[in-house]
Amino acid sequence: MPTYERDGVTLHYEDAGEGPAILFLHEFGGDVRSWEAQLRYFSRRYRCLALSARGYPPSDVPDDPAQYGWEISLADAVGLLDHLGLEKAHVVGLSMGAYMALMLAVRHPDRVSAIVAASGGSGAYRPTRDAFIAETLAAAERIEQAGAVPAGDMGAAANRMQLKIKDPRGWRTFVDHLAEHPATGAAMTFRHVQAVRPSLYDFETELAGVTMPVLLMVGDEDDPCIDVNLYMKRLMPTSGLSIAPKSGHLINLEDPARFNAEIDAFFVAAEAGRWPVRPATGDTGRMFKSDADGDD
Repeated sequence: MPTYERDGVTLHYEDAGEGPAILFLHEFGGDVRSWEAQLRYFSRRYRCLALSARGYPPSDVPDDPAQYGWEISLADAVGLLDHLGLEKAHVVGLSMGAYMALMLAVRHPDRVSAIVAASGGSGAYRPTRDAFIAETLAAAERIEQAGAVPAGDMGAAANRMQLKIKDPRGWRTFVDHLAEHPATGAAMTFRHVQAVRPSLYDFETELAGVTMPVLLMVGDEDDPCIDVNLYMKRLMPTSGLSIAPKSGHLINLEDPARFNAEIDAFFVAAEAGRWPVRPATGDTGRMFKSDADGDD
């Protein structure tokens, strides 16, 4: 079982395949097992790395709050690349992992060649941000008091039920895996990562300046994330936006074939230099270009 150590914490990762590297970063409710369909598909042509975040076995589960934080998680991801001697990697993140992927693009652009940010934006939307923080802190308290993660209730959330409708067996596996997460790691992650990380809207200037290819992916029934992804699409000139119909938060599990195919096509275009930057044309709502826009 491959591991590396950073600041006294041992972190586990999956390592499959050969070729250019892809780093997969999981969501709060998932773990490295959530990426199995992607590892099997992409490891045929890429070296696939799936990092198990601190607090998620088989990585260590520290009981010290100072060992958690979004910037610590960011350093863990960079630390894995350093450990393996990798200069750059494509990065694919889901939800919490999507936030980390975007922060890698902002904070460590020299280490990232292309970004897939799927189901990103939970807690970022300004009208609902305060409610998200309050709910997250309340969930941490509930988990600590119960000594267990309420996996069934979390799996029945409005933007996770789409998986149960499409793939009941896959949903049951997701819930069973979530129930195995240790209460300490889940509560610490809720309280010291999810509830305190800045909103993506706080990084407006930085995100607008991202230069590498970016694919944003979101389900059309993932209400907490749709508006944020539309915002990022308008903001980031190197981004493309894929909206999956009748889909919720777990888009990599709901339809792995579609998810893999779209990312595969994105990587092919990015590696060939065929992922264009959106032209800065000013008023994008105009029907016709003006003379001031210049020749085609």
